[in-house]
Amino acid sequence: MIGKYIRLIIAVVICAGSVFLFMEGFIGWGVTASIISALFVLFHFKNEANLMAFFFVRKNKFAKAEAILATVKKPENLIKSQEAYYYFLTGLIEGQKHQNSKAEKSLKKALKTGLRTNSDQAMAKLNLSGIYLSQRNKKLATYYLKETKKLDKRKMMTAQIKEIEGMMKRI
Repeated sequence: MIGKYIRLIIAVVICAGSVFLFMEGFIGWGVTASIISALFVLFHFKNEANLMAFFFVRKNKFAKAEAILATVKKPENLIKSQEAYYYFLTGLIEGQKHQNSKAEKSLKKALKTGLRTNSDQAMAKLNLSGIYLSQRNKKLATYYLKETKKLDKRKMMTAQIKEIEGMMKRI
C-alpha cells in the first residue's frame, strides 16, 4: 500500500503532466492522465483494502475480508475515517469468529476513532450489545441497545434490536 501522502504527491505530478499534455494538444492522453490523477485522490480518501473488505463482508465471505485487512500493516497510519472503518470491519470479522474480546476492542476503537454515519455507529453499538449479552452483562448490553435505538433513525435494524431484546428477557 502506498503511503497516505505519497498518493497525493503522485496525483499532483500526474495532474501537472495532464496539464502539459493538454497544452501540447494530446487531449486523449490528458483526459486519461486526469482520470488516473482523480483515482489517486479518491484512494487517498477511500482505502482500497477497506472497500474490498466491505464488499466481501456484504457477501458473507469473512475469510477473504480478513485476508484483505491483513495486508494493512499499520492501520494507525491511515486517515482517521479509514482507520475507524478498518477497526469496524475487524470487529465484525472477529465477532463472526466468536472472538468476543477482540471484537469488543476493535468496535470500541472504531467508535472512539470516529465512524462517519449514524447507521455504522448503530451497527457497531448493536454488535457491542450482542457481545455484552453473550457475556451476561445485561447493564452494558441495555446501554448499547438504547444507543443503537437512538442512532437507528431509518429503522433498518428493528429486527435485530427486537431479537436482542428477546434474548435479554431470557436472562
